[in-house]
Amino acid sequence: MDSKISVSEQVGGVSAPRVPDPVSVLVVEDDATIRRAVQLSLERYGYQVAVAENGLDGLEAFRAGGYDLLILDVMLPELDGIGLCRRIREESLVPVLMMSARGDALDVVSGLEAGADDYVVKPVDTPVLVARIRTLLRRATFRPAEPQTTSTRGARPIDPAVVPADAGTTAGELVFGDLSVNTLGLEVRRGGRPVPLTPTELRLLLEFAAAPGAVLDRRRLLRDVWDYGWEGDTRVVDLCVLRLRKKIGAERIETVRGFGYKLVRG
Repeated sequence: MDSKISVSEQVGGVSAPRVPDPVSVLVVEDDATIRRAVQLSLERYGYQVAVAENGLDGLEAFRAGGYDLLILDVMLPELDGIGLCRRIREESLVPVLMMSARGDALDVVSGLEAGADDYVVKPVDTPVLVARIRTLLRRATFRPAEPQTTSTRGARPIDPAVVPADAGTTAGELVFGDLSVNTLGLEVRRGGRPVPLTPTELRLLLEFAAAPGAVLDRRRLLRDVWDYGWEGDTRVVDLCVLRLRKKIGAERIETVRGFGYKLVRG
């Protein structure tokens, strides 16, 4: 059994805290030992966990039940985790966490390009896995704390200059060319048509919208969007920006080489 995924593990010598409300998680993993270890570990934290041992069974289980979060292994029989993630993204914006046995760049990039929100490399400590899950769930249930702000963390005020005075916008709506972002209803439209964004993509866009024209570096985005309190992989940022560009327009987010990205105002 993988020693890094241990059902007897404690945090700081105390029992693992339980989640306040039941959260349903689907784990798709072909290795029976790891699958069982992850299931028991998460159940110990209070999660409701269902499992599947291959990609096709995972797809069927996903369609049959309304899960709050999915954990997919990359290497799966029948239908691999990358293909499974793509199929899921055609139907749902549910948070997806990928697990890779090697952490190869190709695995990571492929998983994120397929629509995964984050990834972990096996073996993974249970507290780290739970921390990633909690972060994804916070993103999925995010609501602005104050009507006039869009910051996902520090409640930074919106620059009123980004909203044309005669644009006929509603409260909380920001306009950037053909892109409109309603920070109260958390709705995004491009050319008047709704743009479906995953929770992570939405939080990334809100972070840009809170500081239009300002260059945001990758480390800051890892901290403010992904809630990473430790060194994270900036490839997560790059691939999420790539996905966001495809949805809101490649010209809307500009790369500033050596620094990061910025949202173009006009």
